[in-house]
Amino acid sequence: MGELLRSPLHDRHVALGAKLADFGGWEMPIEYPGGGVLREHAAVRSAVGMFDVSHLGKARVHGPGAAAFVNATLTGDLARIGPGQAQYTLCCEEETGGVVDDLIAYLFSDTDVFLVPNAANTAEVVRRLAAAAPPGVAVDNLHTAFGVIAVQGPRSAELVASLGLPVDGAYMSFVRAGWTGAGNSVGADIVVCRSGYTGEHGFELVSRWADTPALWDALAAAGASLGVLPCGLGARDTLRTEMGYPLHGQDLSPSITPVQARAGWAVGWGKPRFWGRDALLAERASGPSRLLWGLRSTDRAIPRPHMTVYDRDGSPAGEVTSGTFSPTLRTGIGLALLDRGVGEGDTVRVDVRGRSSAMTVVRPPFVTASPK
Repeated sequence: MGELLRSPLHDRHVALGAKLADFGGWEMPIEYPGGGVLREHAAVRSAVGMFDVSHLGKARVHGPGAAAFVNATLTGDLARIGPGQAQYTLCCEEETGGVVDDLIAYLFSDTDVFLVPNAANTAEVVRRLAAAAPPGVAVDNLHTAFGVIAVQGPRSAELVASLGLPVDGAYMSFVRAGWTGAGNSVGADIVVCRSGYTGEHGFELVSRWADTPALWDALAAAGASLGVLPCGLGARDTLRTEMGYPLHGQDLSPSITPVQARAGWAVGWGKPRFWGRDALLAERASGPSRLLWGLRSTDRAIPRPHMTVYDRDGSPAGEVTSGTFSPTLRTGIGLALLDRGVGEGDTVRVDVRGRSSAMTVVRPPFVTASPK
């Protein structure tokens, strides 16, 4: 394994005393001192938090017919949105419909689409797109050309607006805005997207790599009076799990299809072409053998990935894909792929390190929140 990559904010995290760990080949902050995940999670639910997510991939597909090409490969229907809008979409295996990656597509124009894949999957997504691209369409891997800061929470708009950036866009819309706080006369070019992975009102700010530290510093200074906290990927995981949002590599993977993961809403079923279309249509028609459900612990146990789930008769009925302690609910929660015979309201048992623990099957989200 090679040396871990570092975000443009690495020095900031070290100065703050962050606990750092390998995340998709990047050395990223998991939590900060002074309260850790619980405090950071609470800040996002009640005020505002800022996350360095520069490890996320960035790629550009451009040239005549670029948007049409992306639309013929990824699951989302780009024809349903217009320039200045973003869309959650999936890159699937052609033969099985399994998920190679889930990503966000930013539609700049018919000839320019910006993609944000997961860190560990960026090279593979770019490879597949480049191999399939028609003449005149280029696919560029811009992984280390841009940094990304996620500003999330009820007071996120106040914080972003305090820097003179636009905040009035609809959910999953974006604008390119100038910002003069990067210490140069020209100013920084920031893409401000109304999106997020926490379930709260939020923004993703995409900036040039070299401008990202100044943007982080400005957000930290302006957010002091709003209760802003730097937040690590530990809180990002607890927040997204409370919302039932999937994580690729756990709740989505090449062996887990969008139909099984209840991500069919991200599939343009009426499109004539996208990778995995035939396999997914067949699975949807016949019904998947397993479905993603939420689990809520009825005792103090915390479900973790790969733990076996048993039905009421004691037979294996599935496996936990994600699990954590919910800071909001103060109990263990998780996501699990369960056999079709298991349904909402059922009591199942999870083997938690050799101890059988009772959990209730629920339909996420686990908390009441909305990014819209």
